[in-house]
Amino acid sequence: MSGTGGGERTVYESGEIVRALDEIIRKAVQARASDIHIETKEDRVRIRFRVDGVMAEQPYMPLAAAAPLCSRIKVLAKMDIAERRQPQDGTFKSELGRGRKISLRASTFPAFDGEKVVLRLLQANAIMPLDTLGLGRGQVQTVRQMARNTGGLVLVTGPTGSGKTSTLYSILSELDTSRLNIVTLEDPIEVQLPEITQGQVTPRAGFTFAKGLRAILRQDPDVILVGEMRDAETAQIAIQASLTGHLVLSTMHTNSTISTITRLIDIGLEPYIVANALVGLLAQRLVRMACTKCAQSYTLEQDVTAEVGFPLPEGSTMQRAVGCDACMYTGFKGRRGIFETVEITEPIQTLIKRKGEAREYKALLREMGVPTLRRVGMRQALKGRTTASEVLRVT
Repeated sequence: MSGTGGGERTVYESGEIVRALDEIIRKAVQARASDIHIETKEDRVRIRFRVDGVMAEQPYMPLAAAAPLCSRIKVLAKMDIAERRQPQDGTFKSELGRGRKISLRASTFPAFDGEKVVLRLLQANAIMPLDTLGLGRGQVQTVRQMARNTGGLVLVTGPTGSGKTSTLYSILSELDTSRLNIVTLEDPIEVQLPEITQGQVTPRAGFTFAKGLRAILRQDPDVILVGEMRDAETAQIAIQASLTGHLVLSTMHTNSTISTITRLIDIGLEPYIVANALVGLLAQRLVRMACTKCAQSYTLEQDVTAEVGFPLPEGSTMQRAVGCDACMYTGFKGRRGIFETVEITEPIQTLIKRKGEAREYKALLREMGVPTLRRVGMRQALKGRTTASEVLRVT
């Protein structure tokens, strides 16, 4: 790889491309990246890593490397090497040395200057114990109580990349796999779990979430994990399954626990069915942690209630992101989850059945002592683990 255009070669030998790709993957693993973006531009190949949820520029490669690099990835991921006009996807494994391997999911996209490739790094054995995700002690107990139900629906909500799937895997790790028949339906399977049955949807072959979920119900399941409830049909089947003696775990792309309830009703589900099916909701975000090497402390000297939405203690000490070699000059290193956990109690069921308004849900959760995502995040900022601006960014 090169940071300049000097020395650009017109032909890349296969051995050079193999070594170049291996080096890119190795550096991405060292940087704790979740994704590698390889983009063909007019005069170069742009390389970027997504680290802690934010894109980080890397030294670019000469334009001559674009086609060979893309071809190498297609070969590894068993894609059609001659197809450049249609998006493709596949998976492969890369050697890291000393017997270590990493699985990657590759996808291509035809762009104006040439194909773009994104590699998602799938960390093997990446299941984190529930109490290491960032949940508070009381929240861990609440989630464990949800997972003890023999039936009902538990939904984890948040935007793309907020760690929802990791949370579902952590919940699964709490269950007794020897006594329960656990079946998953995912897109794609990110972590292989040897003691449960995992299925992967293939929409192009007609194997959708809805079709797969119907098939799972004929497999005598105790617990069903549905990677995502994307449409009304899947939601309807999942809800019915949860009402007939199955614990169903799934995710939805909604901003909060309250908006999840209203979304379920908006897509056509009867409020009384939603109220009876739901046993728990988790809304989550990932906040970047302040780099311990370079963060600077400061004292809060002005009222920030208007920006935050609630008062913070006067004179509070907080951290400011700076940037150094250790954190790739971002000011942050590592991420931690913040959560809003809601156990569906009788008062919430009553509110769902009569299609309550958002303000009513907010008042009820406040009365129940359930802190919002922003409040949970600001508590982390007050402890010096992250910054106030980072919490405001994600909430």
